[in-house]
Amino acid sequence: MPRALAFALILVVAWDVRAGGLAVIDGSGAAVSLTASAQRIVSLAPHATELLFAAGAGARVIGVIDPADWPREAAHLPRVGDVRSLDLERIIALRPDLAVAWPYTVPSQVERLRALGVAIYITDAHTPDAIADDIERLGMLSGSEVQGERAAAVFRSRLAAVRAQTRDAPPVRVFYEIWNQPLYTVGGAHLITAALAMCGGENVFASSLLPAPSVSIEAVLAAAPDAIVAGTDGAVRPAWLDDWRRWTSLPAVRRDNLMVVDANLLHRPGPRFAEGVEQLCAALDRARMKGRMLARAGQRRLLKPGALNDMN
Repeated sequence: MPRALAFALILVVAWDVRAGGLAVIDGSGAAVSLTASAQRIVSLAPHATELLFAAGAGARVIGVIDPADWPREAAHLPRVGDVRSLDLERIIALRPDLAVAWPYTVPSQVERLRALGVAIYITDAHTPDAIADDIERLGMLSGSEVQGERAAAVFRSRLAAVRAQTRDAPPVRVFYEIWNQPLYTVGGAHLITAALAMCGGENVFASSLLPAPSVSIEAVLAAAPDAIVAGTDGAVRPAWLDDWRRWTSLPAVRRDNLMVVDANLLHRPGPRFAEGVEQLCAALDRARMKGRMLARAGQRRLLKPGALNDMN
C-alpha cells in the first residue's frame, strides 16, 4: 500500500481531536461517529461479539444475539434476539451508544435502531485482512485501541505465516459444501473462497456471483474437484459428506479427499478465522500428500476409496 494512502486511512480511523469525538469507516463504507468512546455496546451478530472481545471491548458489551457461544464470557450476557428477529424494546431499554451488526441481521430493525439514535457499525469483511481492520476500528470506537491494535497485529501475523507456507503449494481444486439438501456452496466473492486461495485452493464455483449459490450434483461432478470440504459445527463429520462415495469417478472420492473443517472458526469473520484458515490449509495439505502418493504409485485410476484412510 502506498504510504500516502496508508496515512490517509489512518486519518479516517483516528480521533478527531478538534471535534473531541471519534469517527471510523465501517465495513459498509459508512462513517460511524461518536462523541466519546462507546461505553454500552450491543452485538447483533455472533462474530461481532468475538470481534468486540478481541478488540478489548468485552466489558462494555451489554447485550448479544443468539448464538453467542464465544468467548465463554459472552454466554452470560443478556440476549436481545437472533438473526431472524431483534428484541428492539429490550435493546432500547439497555440504552446502548453503539450497536455492531452485519448486513444479514434483520436490516429493517437495524435501521430502526439507527433512526432511534443508536450508532451502528456494520461489519462485513470480504477479505481476511478486513477482519483485522474491524478489530482495530472497534477498538478505537470503544476506547481500547491499544488492545485492538495488538489483536489485529497478531491476526495479521498468522495470516502472513499461512501465506508464506502455501506460496508455492500446488493448487487443489475444491468443492466447499455448506449443506447437502439443498446443496449449497460459496461463490467467488465469499470470504471462504479467499481462505481457500490463501491455502492454495481453487473454489470450483468461484465464477458464481452469489455469496452462497445452490448447485446441482451434476454441476459438482462436472467440476471434478480434487477435494470436497464440509464446514460443520466443531468439525463433526456429517453423514451426508460420505454420500459422495457413490460417485467413484469423482477425483475427490478416488483420492479419499472428503474432509471436514470447523464452521465456527471458518464461517465467522472474527478473530478465530485465522485458526480456521490454518485448519483448512492443513486439510488441503493432506489432499496434496495423497495426490503425490497416488502419482508415485501410479494408481490414480485404480485406487479404491478408503485405501488411504490411515492418513486421516
